[in-house]
Amino acid sequence: MKNIIKTKWFVFGTYLLLVMATLLIGFVLLQNNRTLKNVITSFFEVAENRSFDYRQTLKIAHKQPVPNKDIVFLAIDDASLEMLWDKYGEWPIPRNVYADMINHIESQKPQAVIFDLMFIKSMRTTGEADNALINAMNSYDNIYTGMTFDNQPTDVRLPVELPERLKLNLVNNSDVKIKYSYTNCRPILKELINGKVNIGSTNAQRNSDGIIRAFSPIINYKEDYYPLLSFGAASKYVSSEVKNFTIDKDRNLLVGDTRIPLTKDGEAILNWYGKSGTHTVYPMFKLVKEMEANVHSLDFKDKVIIIGTSAMSLQDNKSVPVQEGVYPGAEVHATFFNNVLDNNFIKQTSTGVNMLILLGVVAIVGLIVMYSASTVFSVLSTILFMIAYLLVSYYLMSGANLWIPVVLPTIAIMIAFALSYLAKYLIKSRDFEYQYKLATVDGLTELYNHRYFQDALRNQIETSRRYGQPFSLIIIDIDFFKKFNDTYGHQAGDAVLKQVAQTLKKNSRTTDFVCRYGGEEMSIILPNTANQEAVNNANRLCKAIAERPFQLNATETGNVTISLGVSTFPDNAQTAQELIEYADKGLYYAKEHGRNQVGKVE
Repeated sequence: MKNIIKTKWFVFGTYLLLVMATLLIGFVLLQNNRTLKNVITSFFEVAENRSFDYRQTLKIAHKQPVPNKDIVFLAIDDASLEMLWDKYGEWPIPRNVYADMINHIESQKPQAVIFDLMFIKSMRTTGEADNALINAMNSYDNIYTGMTFDNQPTDVRLPVELPERLKLNLVNNSDVKIKYSYTNCRPILKELINGKVNIGSTNAQRNSDGIIRAFSPIINYKEDYYPLLSFGAASKYVSSEVKNFTIDKDRNLLVGDTRIPLTKDGEAILNWYGKSGTHTVYPMFKLVKEMEANVHSLDFKDKVIIIGTSAMSLQDNKSVPVQEGVYPGAEVHATFFNNVLDNNFIKQTSTGVNMLILLGVVAIVGLIVMYSASTVFSVLSTILFMIAYLLVSYYLMSGANLWIPVVLPTIAIMIAFALSYLAKYLIKSRDFEYQYKLATVDGLTELYNHRYFQDALRNQIETSRRYGQPFSLIIIDIDFFKKFNDTYGHQAGDAVLKQVAQTLKKNSRTTDFVCRYGGEEMSIILPNTANQEAVNNANRLCKAIAERPFQLNATETGNVTISLGVSTFPDNAQTAQELIEYADKGLYYAKEHGRNQVGKVE
């Protein structure tokens, strides 16, 4: 018994050494290859962001969290835009109309009126219209409007000096570095800048994949701090007495009793509430009709009204990580405001905690494999552990607003499983089942690989000769695959290969052998199948691929076609090489005659 225990701990120690050696080698390679480091870092960033999107989607499917009904989105939607255009004959509409809207809404005493619109100097509006807007906005304490910051060179636009009243007093006691720093801005009407109206940034910060998952509540302009539009409004809503803001040592931005967790770049990760329109939405044309009738049918009392555009032609829609994938910019601000009210932002675990998680999952997988008597048990146990970890990650986000990493720990679990079996193989040489799978299945497409294909083809020839039964071979090539890779990138190419492979498997019999022949070529061995039946199957596969939309990334789809060649034993050939050559001739015929078809041999 003691010898068995010593052996197990020796295996476990060897496994840990392998893990440490792998990590060390990987670290050295990354440090010496900046391109590889950037590619891997980008991959993990995109993949982890996708896992965040999926968890948010699951959370929303379970109807949590619930949006605050006191937040109203007054939307210039497609119907409102058409009505306003017909009524006023122009877009943007005269600014005195907004002044009338402000006075009408303020008569119901709302908490705040936030314009996700920029009122810049315009040659199309009259001075009277501008003055009406300026007077209306400066008449109330609860009006907010936006402006954008940028880095335009000074020979294009001179930077504007903003008044002290717009600046934030910030004390930073953490390692947070405000990522978004600007040297210029696109100013709005100077009477608004120097007046009474509250002004905030409307700059939207996107991840590398173009999706907004976080907002920076504070931006840096010319070495001073200014608020995000919705943050400035929300902070006054939470505590009107707040004048100074602090980021504590734990990266929390303190607003009264509210703590907004920040990333090291100064971003607040948004907790989403559902598809667009989850918050209360009033189309603006209803407000205009209400004003014409001098009635108050829309409820604005004690509400926070965020005014912005949702019409597609006005191009203020943002890619977001929830169902449908698109929010109007004003609704993103509504989400931020709602998060502040509910103290409901997502907090991401620190690097130190992530390292502890990685070490924990690696150790657990090693122990599972070490104490497993069979391969099946260890595989199932590892899969269950991975599922359990994914469930924990989901419930932590939905219940505690905590984002723990998923992609790296999941990959670590898989790598740890492989390395632990490698350790057992080096010591006991018993991992035959796992090695067989690695030798026969293509890792990307999950089809049989080329080696397995050759063996299966030779075996099928022998079987057919013995029993006097025909069988057929289909060779498949994805059309214009190199051009596709050059256009959309290799990650999209890999996604297409996977989806083509899945479609081929789904539309083949369980007795058929679907293989990856090499590169973008695949093959199918069809036992007990005559030539005409094989041609019919090939045409069906060709149609299935052509009719399916292929997901290239989170937002884009595209069409893919294939060319095919068919050969049958013993009608067309007597050996494996002759079968392949005959099918290849049909494939080349398809390529030369327009692709997206089953070729024939003339």
